[in-house]
Parts: sequence; structure tokens; C-alpha cells
Amino acid sequence: MNKNLNELLAQRNLPPLKSREEMLDILCREEYGFLPPEPTELKFTVEEKCIPNFCAGNAVANRVTAHCVINGKEFSFPFIAVIPTKEGKHPFFIHINFRPDVPDRYMPTEELVDNGFAVLSLYYNDITSDGGDFTNGLAGVLFENGKRGAEDAGKIAMWAWAAQRVMDYAQTLPCLDLDCAVVCGHSRLGKTALFTAATDTRFKFAYSNDSGCSGDALARGTTGETVEQIVDRFPFWFCENYKKYVKNESAMPYDQHYLLASIAPRFVCVGSASKDWWADPVSQFMTCVAASPAFENGFVCDDRLPQVDDKYFDGNIGYQMREGLHYFSRKDWNRLIEFVNKHR
Repeated sequence: MNKNLNELLAQRNLPPLKSREEMLDILCREEYGFLPPEPTELKFTVEEKCIPNFCAGNAVANRVTAHCVINGKEFSFPFIAVIPTKEGKHPFFIHINFRPDVPDRYMPTEELVDNGFAVLSLYYNDITSDGGDFTNGLAGVLFENGKRGAEDAGKIAMWAWAAQRVMDYAQTLPCLDLDCAVVCGHSRLGKTALFTAATDTRFKFAYSNDSGCSGDALARGTTGETVEQIVDRFPFWFCENYKKYVKNESAMPYDQHYLLASIAPRFVCVGSASKDWWADPVSQFMTCVAASPAFENGFVCDDRLPQVDDKYFDGNIGYQMREGLHYFSRKDWNRLIEFVNKHR
């Protein structure tokens, strides 16, 4: 870290990093809520080759349903597992997806397979709706009459819980390289991917694309979306306690560098876009700088704030900025592949 970045970081007046356990406890209590309990029963049923001749026969696409018992109640959700037919153990992505479709224009599954990766994709609304209704899906199983306590899970924590169940399934497949498991997502699901990896050390890599406020961007000193704005529009993503910090970021006993630092000593990569002012690329970059001391091989950057097409991939924290707006592009996917392959 250089003097200029030190000065910029000092202006944010961030709380110092703590142990992983302490940081996770704070994040759960004050922002995301605690994860739902692991299921007391879990089994999977598989519909093989649900998409015939997928990827010209270079991969098999199976529809998998996870059957869970939680709080004595049954809950099920589907996901798609695309496994290359080539022999050997495959690194893999668990993609928390905005759409149920595979293939999908925002997830280039065939290209990922061509690069040697398996892809397990879950559609977030199959877990629970993206709204304030806490009576449907997993939320309906967890909460009596949809009423939550102050530290109970928001929707982000529920989607993260489901991604961890997909990881449970991945562990049953001998063809997957469990030492190269990547969880990834965009925007609110980028926040989810970071929280998934922070709370589950089975993931070696986490990638967050344009997740911004309450994800990979610092709240203190942001020029983009604020806690007030995100809580006003999306209070259901978070636990009830998070409302305490509306117009009160300075009182937060943490900031988003705790989220990235909780993934240490593993790998995390942040994707930003030059014109995504709402996500605030500078605050995303500064989160990487602030979290760096938690990692043995921290954030390796130069003497300036990021510019278009910059990428910093040498440390356990990676950052890249591309030209454009708030979307998950092919360039983002290609750079994620590059980051993973560099550190496999």
C-alpha cells in the first residue's frame, strides 16, 4: 500500500480488523442476520440429461433437487449441474443466478465448460422471493407468520444457505475438484456470494461483480448508494438490526472490509465497472485495500486509484475494473477465469 492510498483510507475512519470469528459475528448480528440452521436431513434427486446433447456433448446437464428438513419442516429447491464429459477432476463454479435458464446470456456455460469448468447454477427466487414477504419458500419454513427477530436471516443469508447446500451436493461428485470451488454472483447476488464464502470455508474462491453497497463497497465515505438508500428499497435483504445504521454509518462497529477479510486466507476477487457510480468503484477498490492485512498475500496494487481495464490479480485479493455499466459481462467472466487459474 502506498502513502496516497493510506491517506485515502485514513479518511474513511474504518474500525480495525478483528479475528475472523469476531468479524463474522458482527456481520451476522448487525447486517445479514445469522444463517439458517443446516438441515437435519438432506438428500438429492437427479433428473439426468435434462438438456439433451448439451454443449455438443462436451457436458452433461442434470436437474438436481435438494430435499431438506429444517425446523422439522420439508423444503426443496432445484438447481442445474453442468458437468464436462472430459475425464479428470474439474474446478467448478457455483453461480447464484438471477435467472433459472441454463444456458443463459449472462452465464456463458458453454465457454466455461470449454475452459474446463463445471457449473452449478441455482435460481435465487427458487429459494425465497426477492421481496418483503417472509412467508414463502425457505423464509416460510423459518419464521412463524413471517415475523423475524432483530438478528434473524435476511434474504441474502437465505440465498447463501442454499448455495451451501449446492456445495453439499458438489461434495458427492468424485469428478469435481473440491480444492477449486468458486462461488460467484452479480449485484445483490454478488453480496450473497461474498457472504456465502465468508461463512463457509469449503469455497476456495469468491467473486463479487458490481455488488457495491452492503457488499464489496465501503459504507463510510461512499459517493454511491448509501445504507439509507438500500435499506429504504431493500430492507428484506438484511436483518432488522441493519436499520440502526441509516444515516449513522459512523456508528457501525464494522464496514465492508470485514466481509472480504472474513474470506482470508482464501481468495476473493472484486469486479467493478467504470460507470457503475451506484456501486462506487473507488469504494470497492478501497475495500480491497482495507481488507488486505487479513491475508498473508494481500492486495497488490500500484500508486493510483483504478482506471478502466486495470486488474490486480497477484495477491489473494483481486480487483478488476472494466468499461461500462451495471451488468455481468463476458469480460467479467473471462477475468474471473484468469484469476482462478492464476491461483489454482
